[in-house]
Amino acid sequence: MKASAQTRRLVITIDGPAGAGKSTTARALATQLGYIYLDTGALYRAVAWKANTAGVDCSDTIAMKNLLQHMDLHVTLEDTTTRTLVDSQDVTPYLRTPEVTRIASTVAAMPEVREWLLPIQQRFGQTGGIVVEGRDMGTRVFPNADVKFFLQADLNTRTARRYQESRQAGHEDNQQQIRDQIQARDARDQSRNIAPLIPATDAVMIDSSSRSVEEVVATMLESISARL
Repeated sequence: MKASAQTRRLVITIDGPAGAGKSTTARALATQLGYIYLDTGALYRAVAWKANTAGVDCSDTIAMKNLLQHMDLHVTLEDTTTRTLVDSQDVTPYLRTPEVTRIASTVAAMPEVREWLLPIQQRFGQTGGIVVEGRDMGTRVFPNADVKFFLQADLNTRTARRYQESRQAGHEDNQQQIRDQIQARDARDQSRNIAPLIPATDAVMIDSSSRSVEEVVATMLESISARL
């Protein structure tokens, strides 16, 4: 499988809601294929971090446009790690803080931000050999991707996963808070006017609720093999 995938360098997209397991699965799949991995959510979080640090109100369209005009965003892909630099500062360690998480979906819903980030994301797919995960990768960013997946899981499973991640990161959110945050994020993602969270018409649907990462990756590899 690995040799075949390397012969033809594919663009593989994984979309889905918060807590479906996109990041973990995408990293594991990229490792299996010998591909690079791009966490596009980190790009939106980087904009959210910049706005939060600069004290910019994310609902202020004019202020956000000005922030983007003066923001230098640089991403380096190292194996399965996406390192994000804002104005030459590596902000990767700060992108999962509660403050950034709280405003990231608001930032991601802004048409101005999505338009600004679109060409940055698309450049990474020019040479293939990449696994990208997000919410509109297969529908808008890479509509001609070689293989598309839409990963989903039930709300209880997604809440439990995010709660565990929060605990491991040393945060003190309780499960109900996390459940409410996920439901609110789902509503924003699915109702935004530009690039709402929906499966691509040609995406392979996978429910990860009762599957391990290894099982999900195995299913993905079967689909990829069939298209080589």
